[in-house]
Amino acid sequence: MKTEAHPAKLVRMHSASAAQPVDYALKETSPFLGGGRVVGGRVIRGDKTASTYDLVERMYFLYVRVVKARDLPAMDVTGSLDPFVEVKIGNYKGITKHFEHRQNPEWNQVFAFSKDRMQASVLEVVIKDKDLVKDDFVGIVRFDINEIPLRVPPDSPLAPEWYRLEDKKGEKIKGELMLAVWIGTQADEAFSDAWHSDAATPVDSTAAISAVIRSKVYHSPRLWYVRVNVIEAQDLVPTEKNRFPDAYVKVQIGHQVLKTKPVQARTLNALWNEDLLFVAAEPFEDHLVLTVEDRVGPGKDEIIGRVIIPLNIVDRRADDRMIHSRWYNLEKPVVFDVDQLKKEKFSSRIHLRVCLDGGYHVLDESTHYSSDLRPTAKQLWKPSIGVLELGILNAIGLHPMKTRDGRGTSDTYCVAKYGQKWVRTRTLVDNLSPKYNEQYTWEVFDPATVLTVCVFDNSQIGEKGSGSNKDLKIGKVRIRISTLETGRIYTHSYPLLVLHPTGVKKMGELHLAIRFSCTSFANMLYTYSKPLLPKMHYVRPFSVMQLDMLRHQAVNIVAARLSRAEPPLRKEVVEYMSDVDSHLWSMRRSKANFFRLMTVFSGLFAVGKWFGDICMWRNPFTTILVHILFLMLVCFPELILPTVFLYMFLIGVWNYRYRPRYPPHMNTRISQAEAVHPDEMDEEFDTFPTSRNPDIVRMRYDRLRSVAGRIQTVVGDVATQGERVQALLSWRDPRATAMFITFCLVAALVLYVTPFQVVAALMGFYVMRHPRFRHRLPPVPVNFFRRLPSRTDSML
Repeated sequence: MKTEAHPAKLVRMHSASAAQPVDYALKETSPFLGGGRVVGGRVIRGDKTASTYDLVERMYFLYVRVVKARDLPAMDVTGSLDPFVEVKIGNYKGITKHFEHRQNPEWNQVFAFSKDRMQASVLEVVIKDKDLVKDDFVGIVRFDINEIPLRVPPDSPLAPEWYRLEDKKGEKIKGELMLAVWIGTQADEAFSDAWHSDAATPVDSTAAISAVIRSKVYHSPRLWYVRVNVIEAQDLVPTEKNRFPDAYVKVQIGHQVLKTKPVQARTLNALWNEDLLFVAAEPFEDHLVLTVEDRVGPGKDEIIGRVIIPLNIVDRRADDRMIHSRWYNLEKPVVFDVDQLKKEKFSSRIHLRVCLDGGYHVLDESTHYSSDLRPTAKQLWKPSIGVLELGILNAIGLHPMKTRDGRGTSDTYCVAKYGQKWVRTRTLVDNLSPKYNEQYTWEVFDPATVLTVCVFDNSQIGEKGSGSNKDLKIGKVRIRISTLETGRIYTHSYPLLVLHPTGVKKMGELHLAIRFSCTSFANMLYTYSKPLLPKMHYVRPFSVMQLDMLRHQAVNIVAARLSRAEPPLRKEVVEYMSDVDSHLWSMRRSKANFFRLMTVFSGLFAVGKWFGDICMWRNPFTTILVHILFLMLVCFPELILPTVFLYMFLIGVWNYRYRPRYPPHMNTRISQAEAVHPDEMDEEFDTFPTSRNPDIVRMRYDRLRSVAGRIQTVVGDVATQGERVQALLSWRDPRATAMFITFCLVAALVLYVTPFQVVAALMGFYVMRHPRFRHRLPPVPVNFFRRLPSRTDSML
């Protein structure tokens, strides 16, 4: 028969296997970055010419800015010209858009060619005429790579110049092209908007895919909580004149819809007085729509009236001050009989109190991994305490996510989120070891926040790329700011771990450089004394159900806004970054949380076991020393608290030698991702609602009932102990209460005439008495306590 392991044994088993496997471990590196070589978090042999981009490896690019052209020759018989520019170096080429019937076109487009991939010594900039069959040659401008100037920021931008066009033989022809050509780094201001050669293959290297490959900085919309207090309505006129309305109010903002409870009034007036909460984003695109409906019958509702309120005119508040209520006239949505409406003057009104609550922080990500805790109202913001710098260096050993030309490959990009700022690197096409070398900066307002960096495969590139294909997740890295030392550069290679239905899988490694610089050490220490969330979360808190619903709506709004950017940050990316499914049931997460809980109490278990050995006199020498220490503390009770605090101080000093040197990272053992059962993993990846067959759902439901039953038993046992404590003085058991209060009276008299040291010494010696003076039966106080009644007798 299978038996369950004891919790203490489970803790020992879990602790013994808590070490991360070598292949999944965090690795510290010593790269040579723009500021110099990083060793042990410090920069040595620094580069005096290093720019602000000192957390990434300096990469050189050949930049070509195609501005405009003038006086181009006519190519067609009709004298028209459809010009475009082709920038070519070796096997790589970038193409601008073409203009129809334009002899003086303006493109103002930048191309960036990675110097590491350049296999030619001549840059060719060709103007061609767009044709259906074959594009006609118009003119060319050539540059020798070795003569192109080097420009490193903060140098001034290079001014474009006019260049005369040449024919294929090298002779000057009619027309000029304005260009700026220079060699720069990724710190150049033209880097983010340029078309990149390392983000395109030689076979498919046109500027047509530049929209989905370029790097971009996004900003989350400013989110507000909208509080709608539906108070009452007057003169509600139902369609049937011989009955009073069974009315309720439906409130809608965009796709968010909430309803009040129906009120069966005995008059034409209805009273609700309900608060409804929504999420809205600036600039406000959707109006607040309130509809009063009458429930005529089952599944049949009729609209009594409607009012539309623009959110731009709604009052805003940063605290819990009272907002003045207003009466709004309800309008009929459709008028069937104008004459009848004139005879029966429609004068229904609704009483509302509507406001935009700016004193809250709108939670749009998991509460455990929040990157921003500031309220919506900017007047409540505090000064920043530091700056967070992130260098996304490279990724190595990436797992192929697609097949192209008969071989596995990936088109990867990274997304980093902290606060309201999202960043996306350029997509490096057809590369399993991409080098990004892009650096970004954020302001830090609270150290108890988390930076999230994720790697995705771009599914919008190639023949099969379309808007319906989802970008595939490759891995995620989380870094809590409070775990970073100020001023230190952390250069580590993070394992990219992803859960699949078959189990945990390493998708590669992501190499990052991170530095947290503190601008005000006093302000940073002061934040530790402040509440984690804004004041309104404690003054007028939301329920757990409300927070879950509002967070879901906030994520949908942010995903919708960022998906409209260019290039878009797709919905699946935003949801994965925000941990949108973290609240769903998972047997694996439940096990992981259980082991985390047992690990927390493992120290208490160890102390209890040690004290049990002392009481059983397993080591007489140690037991005698404990008796002497105990007697000293009893004789000098004023030394108890100083001894406890001194002991904790010494433990802290001793643990300084073993302090964590690495930032925290994904741990498969703690996550219970290695020994998970295949069916449990399949359950975790199941859709919500479920899409599995009824037999599997029945089996999982029975398993869930079993686990929930054990949790229910534990919660009930804890409640029972608390109710027994209350029963000591509640006279629920009159004999027990009488004995207890009699004992309290006797104890008070004894303690009054007996010195405290004597009582404490006798109690301590009794607890640590020798085993020959012990009995195997429970002691009298335990027996008395277990006999006390609880409220389990009242349970059905």
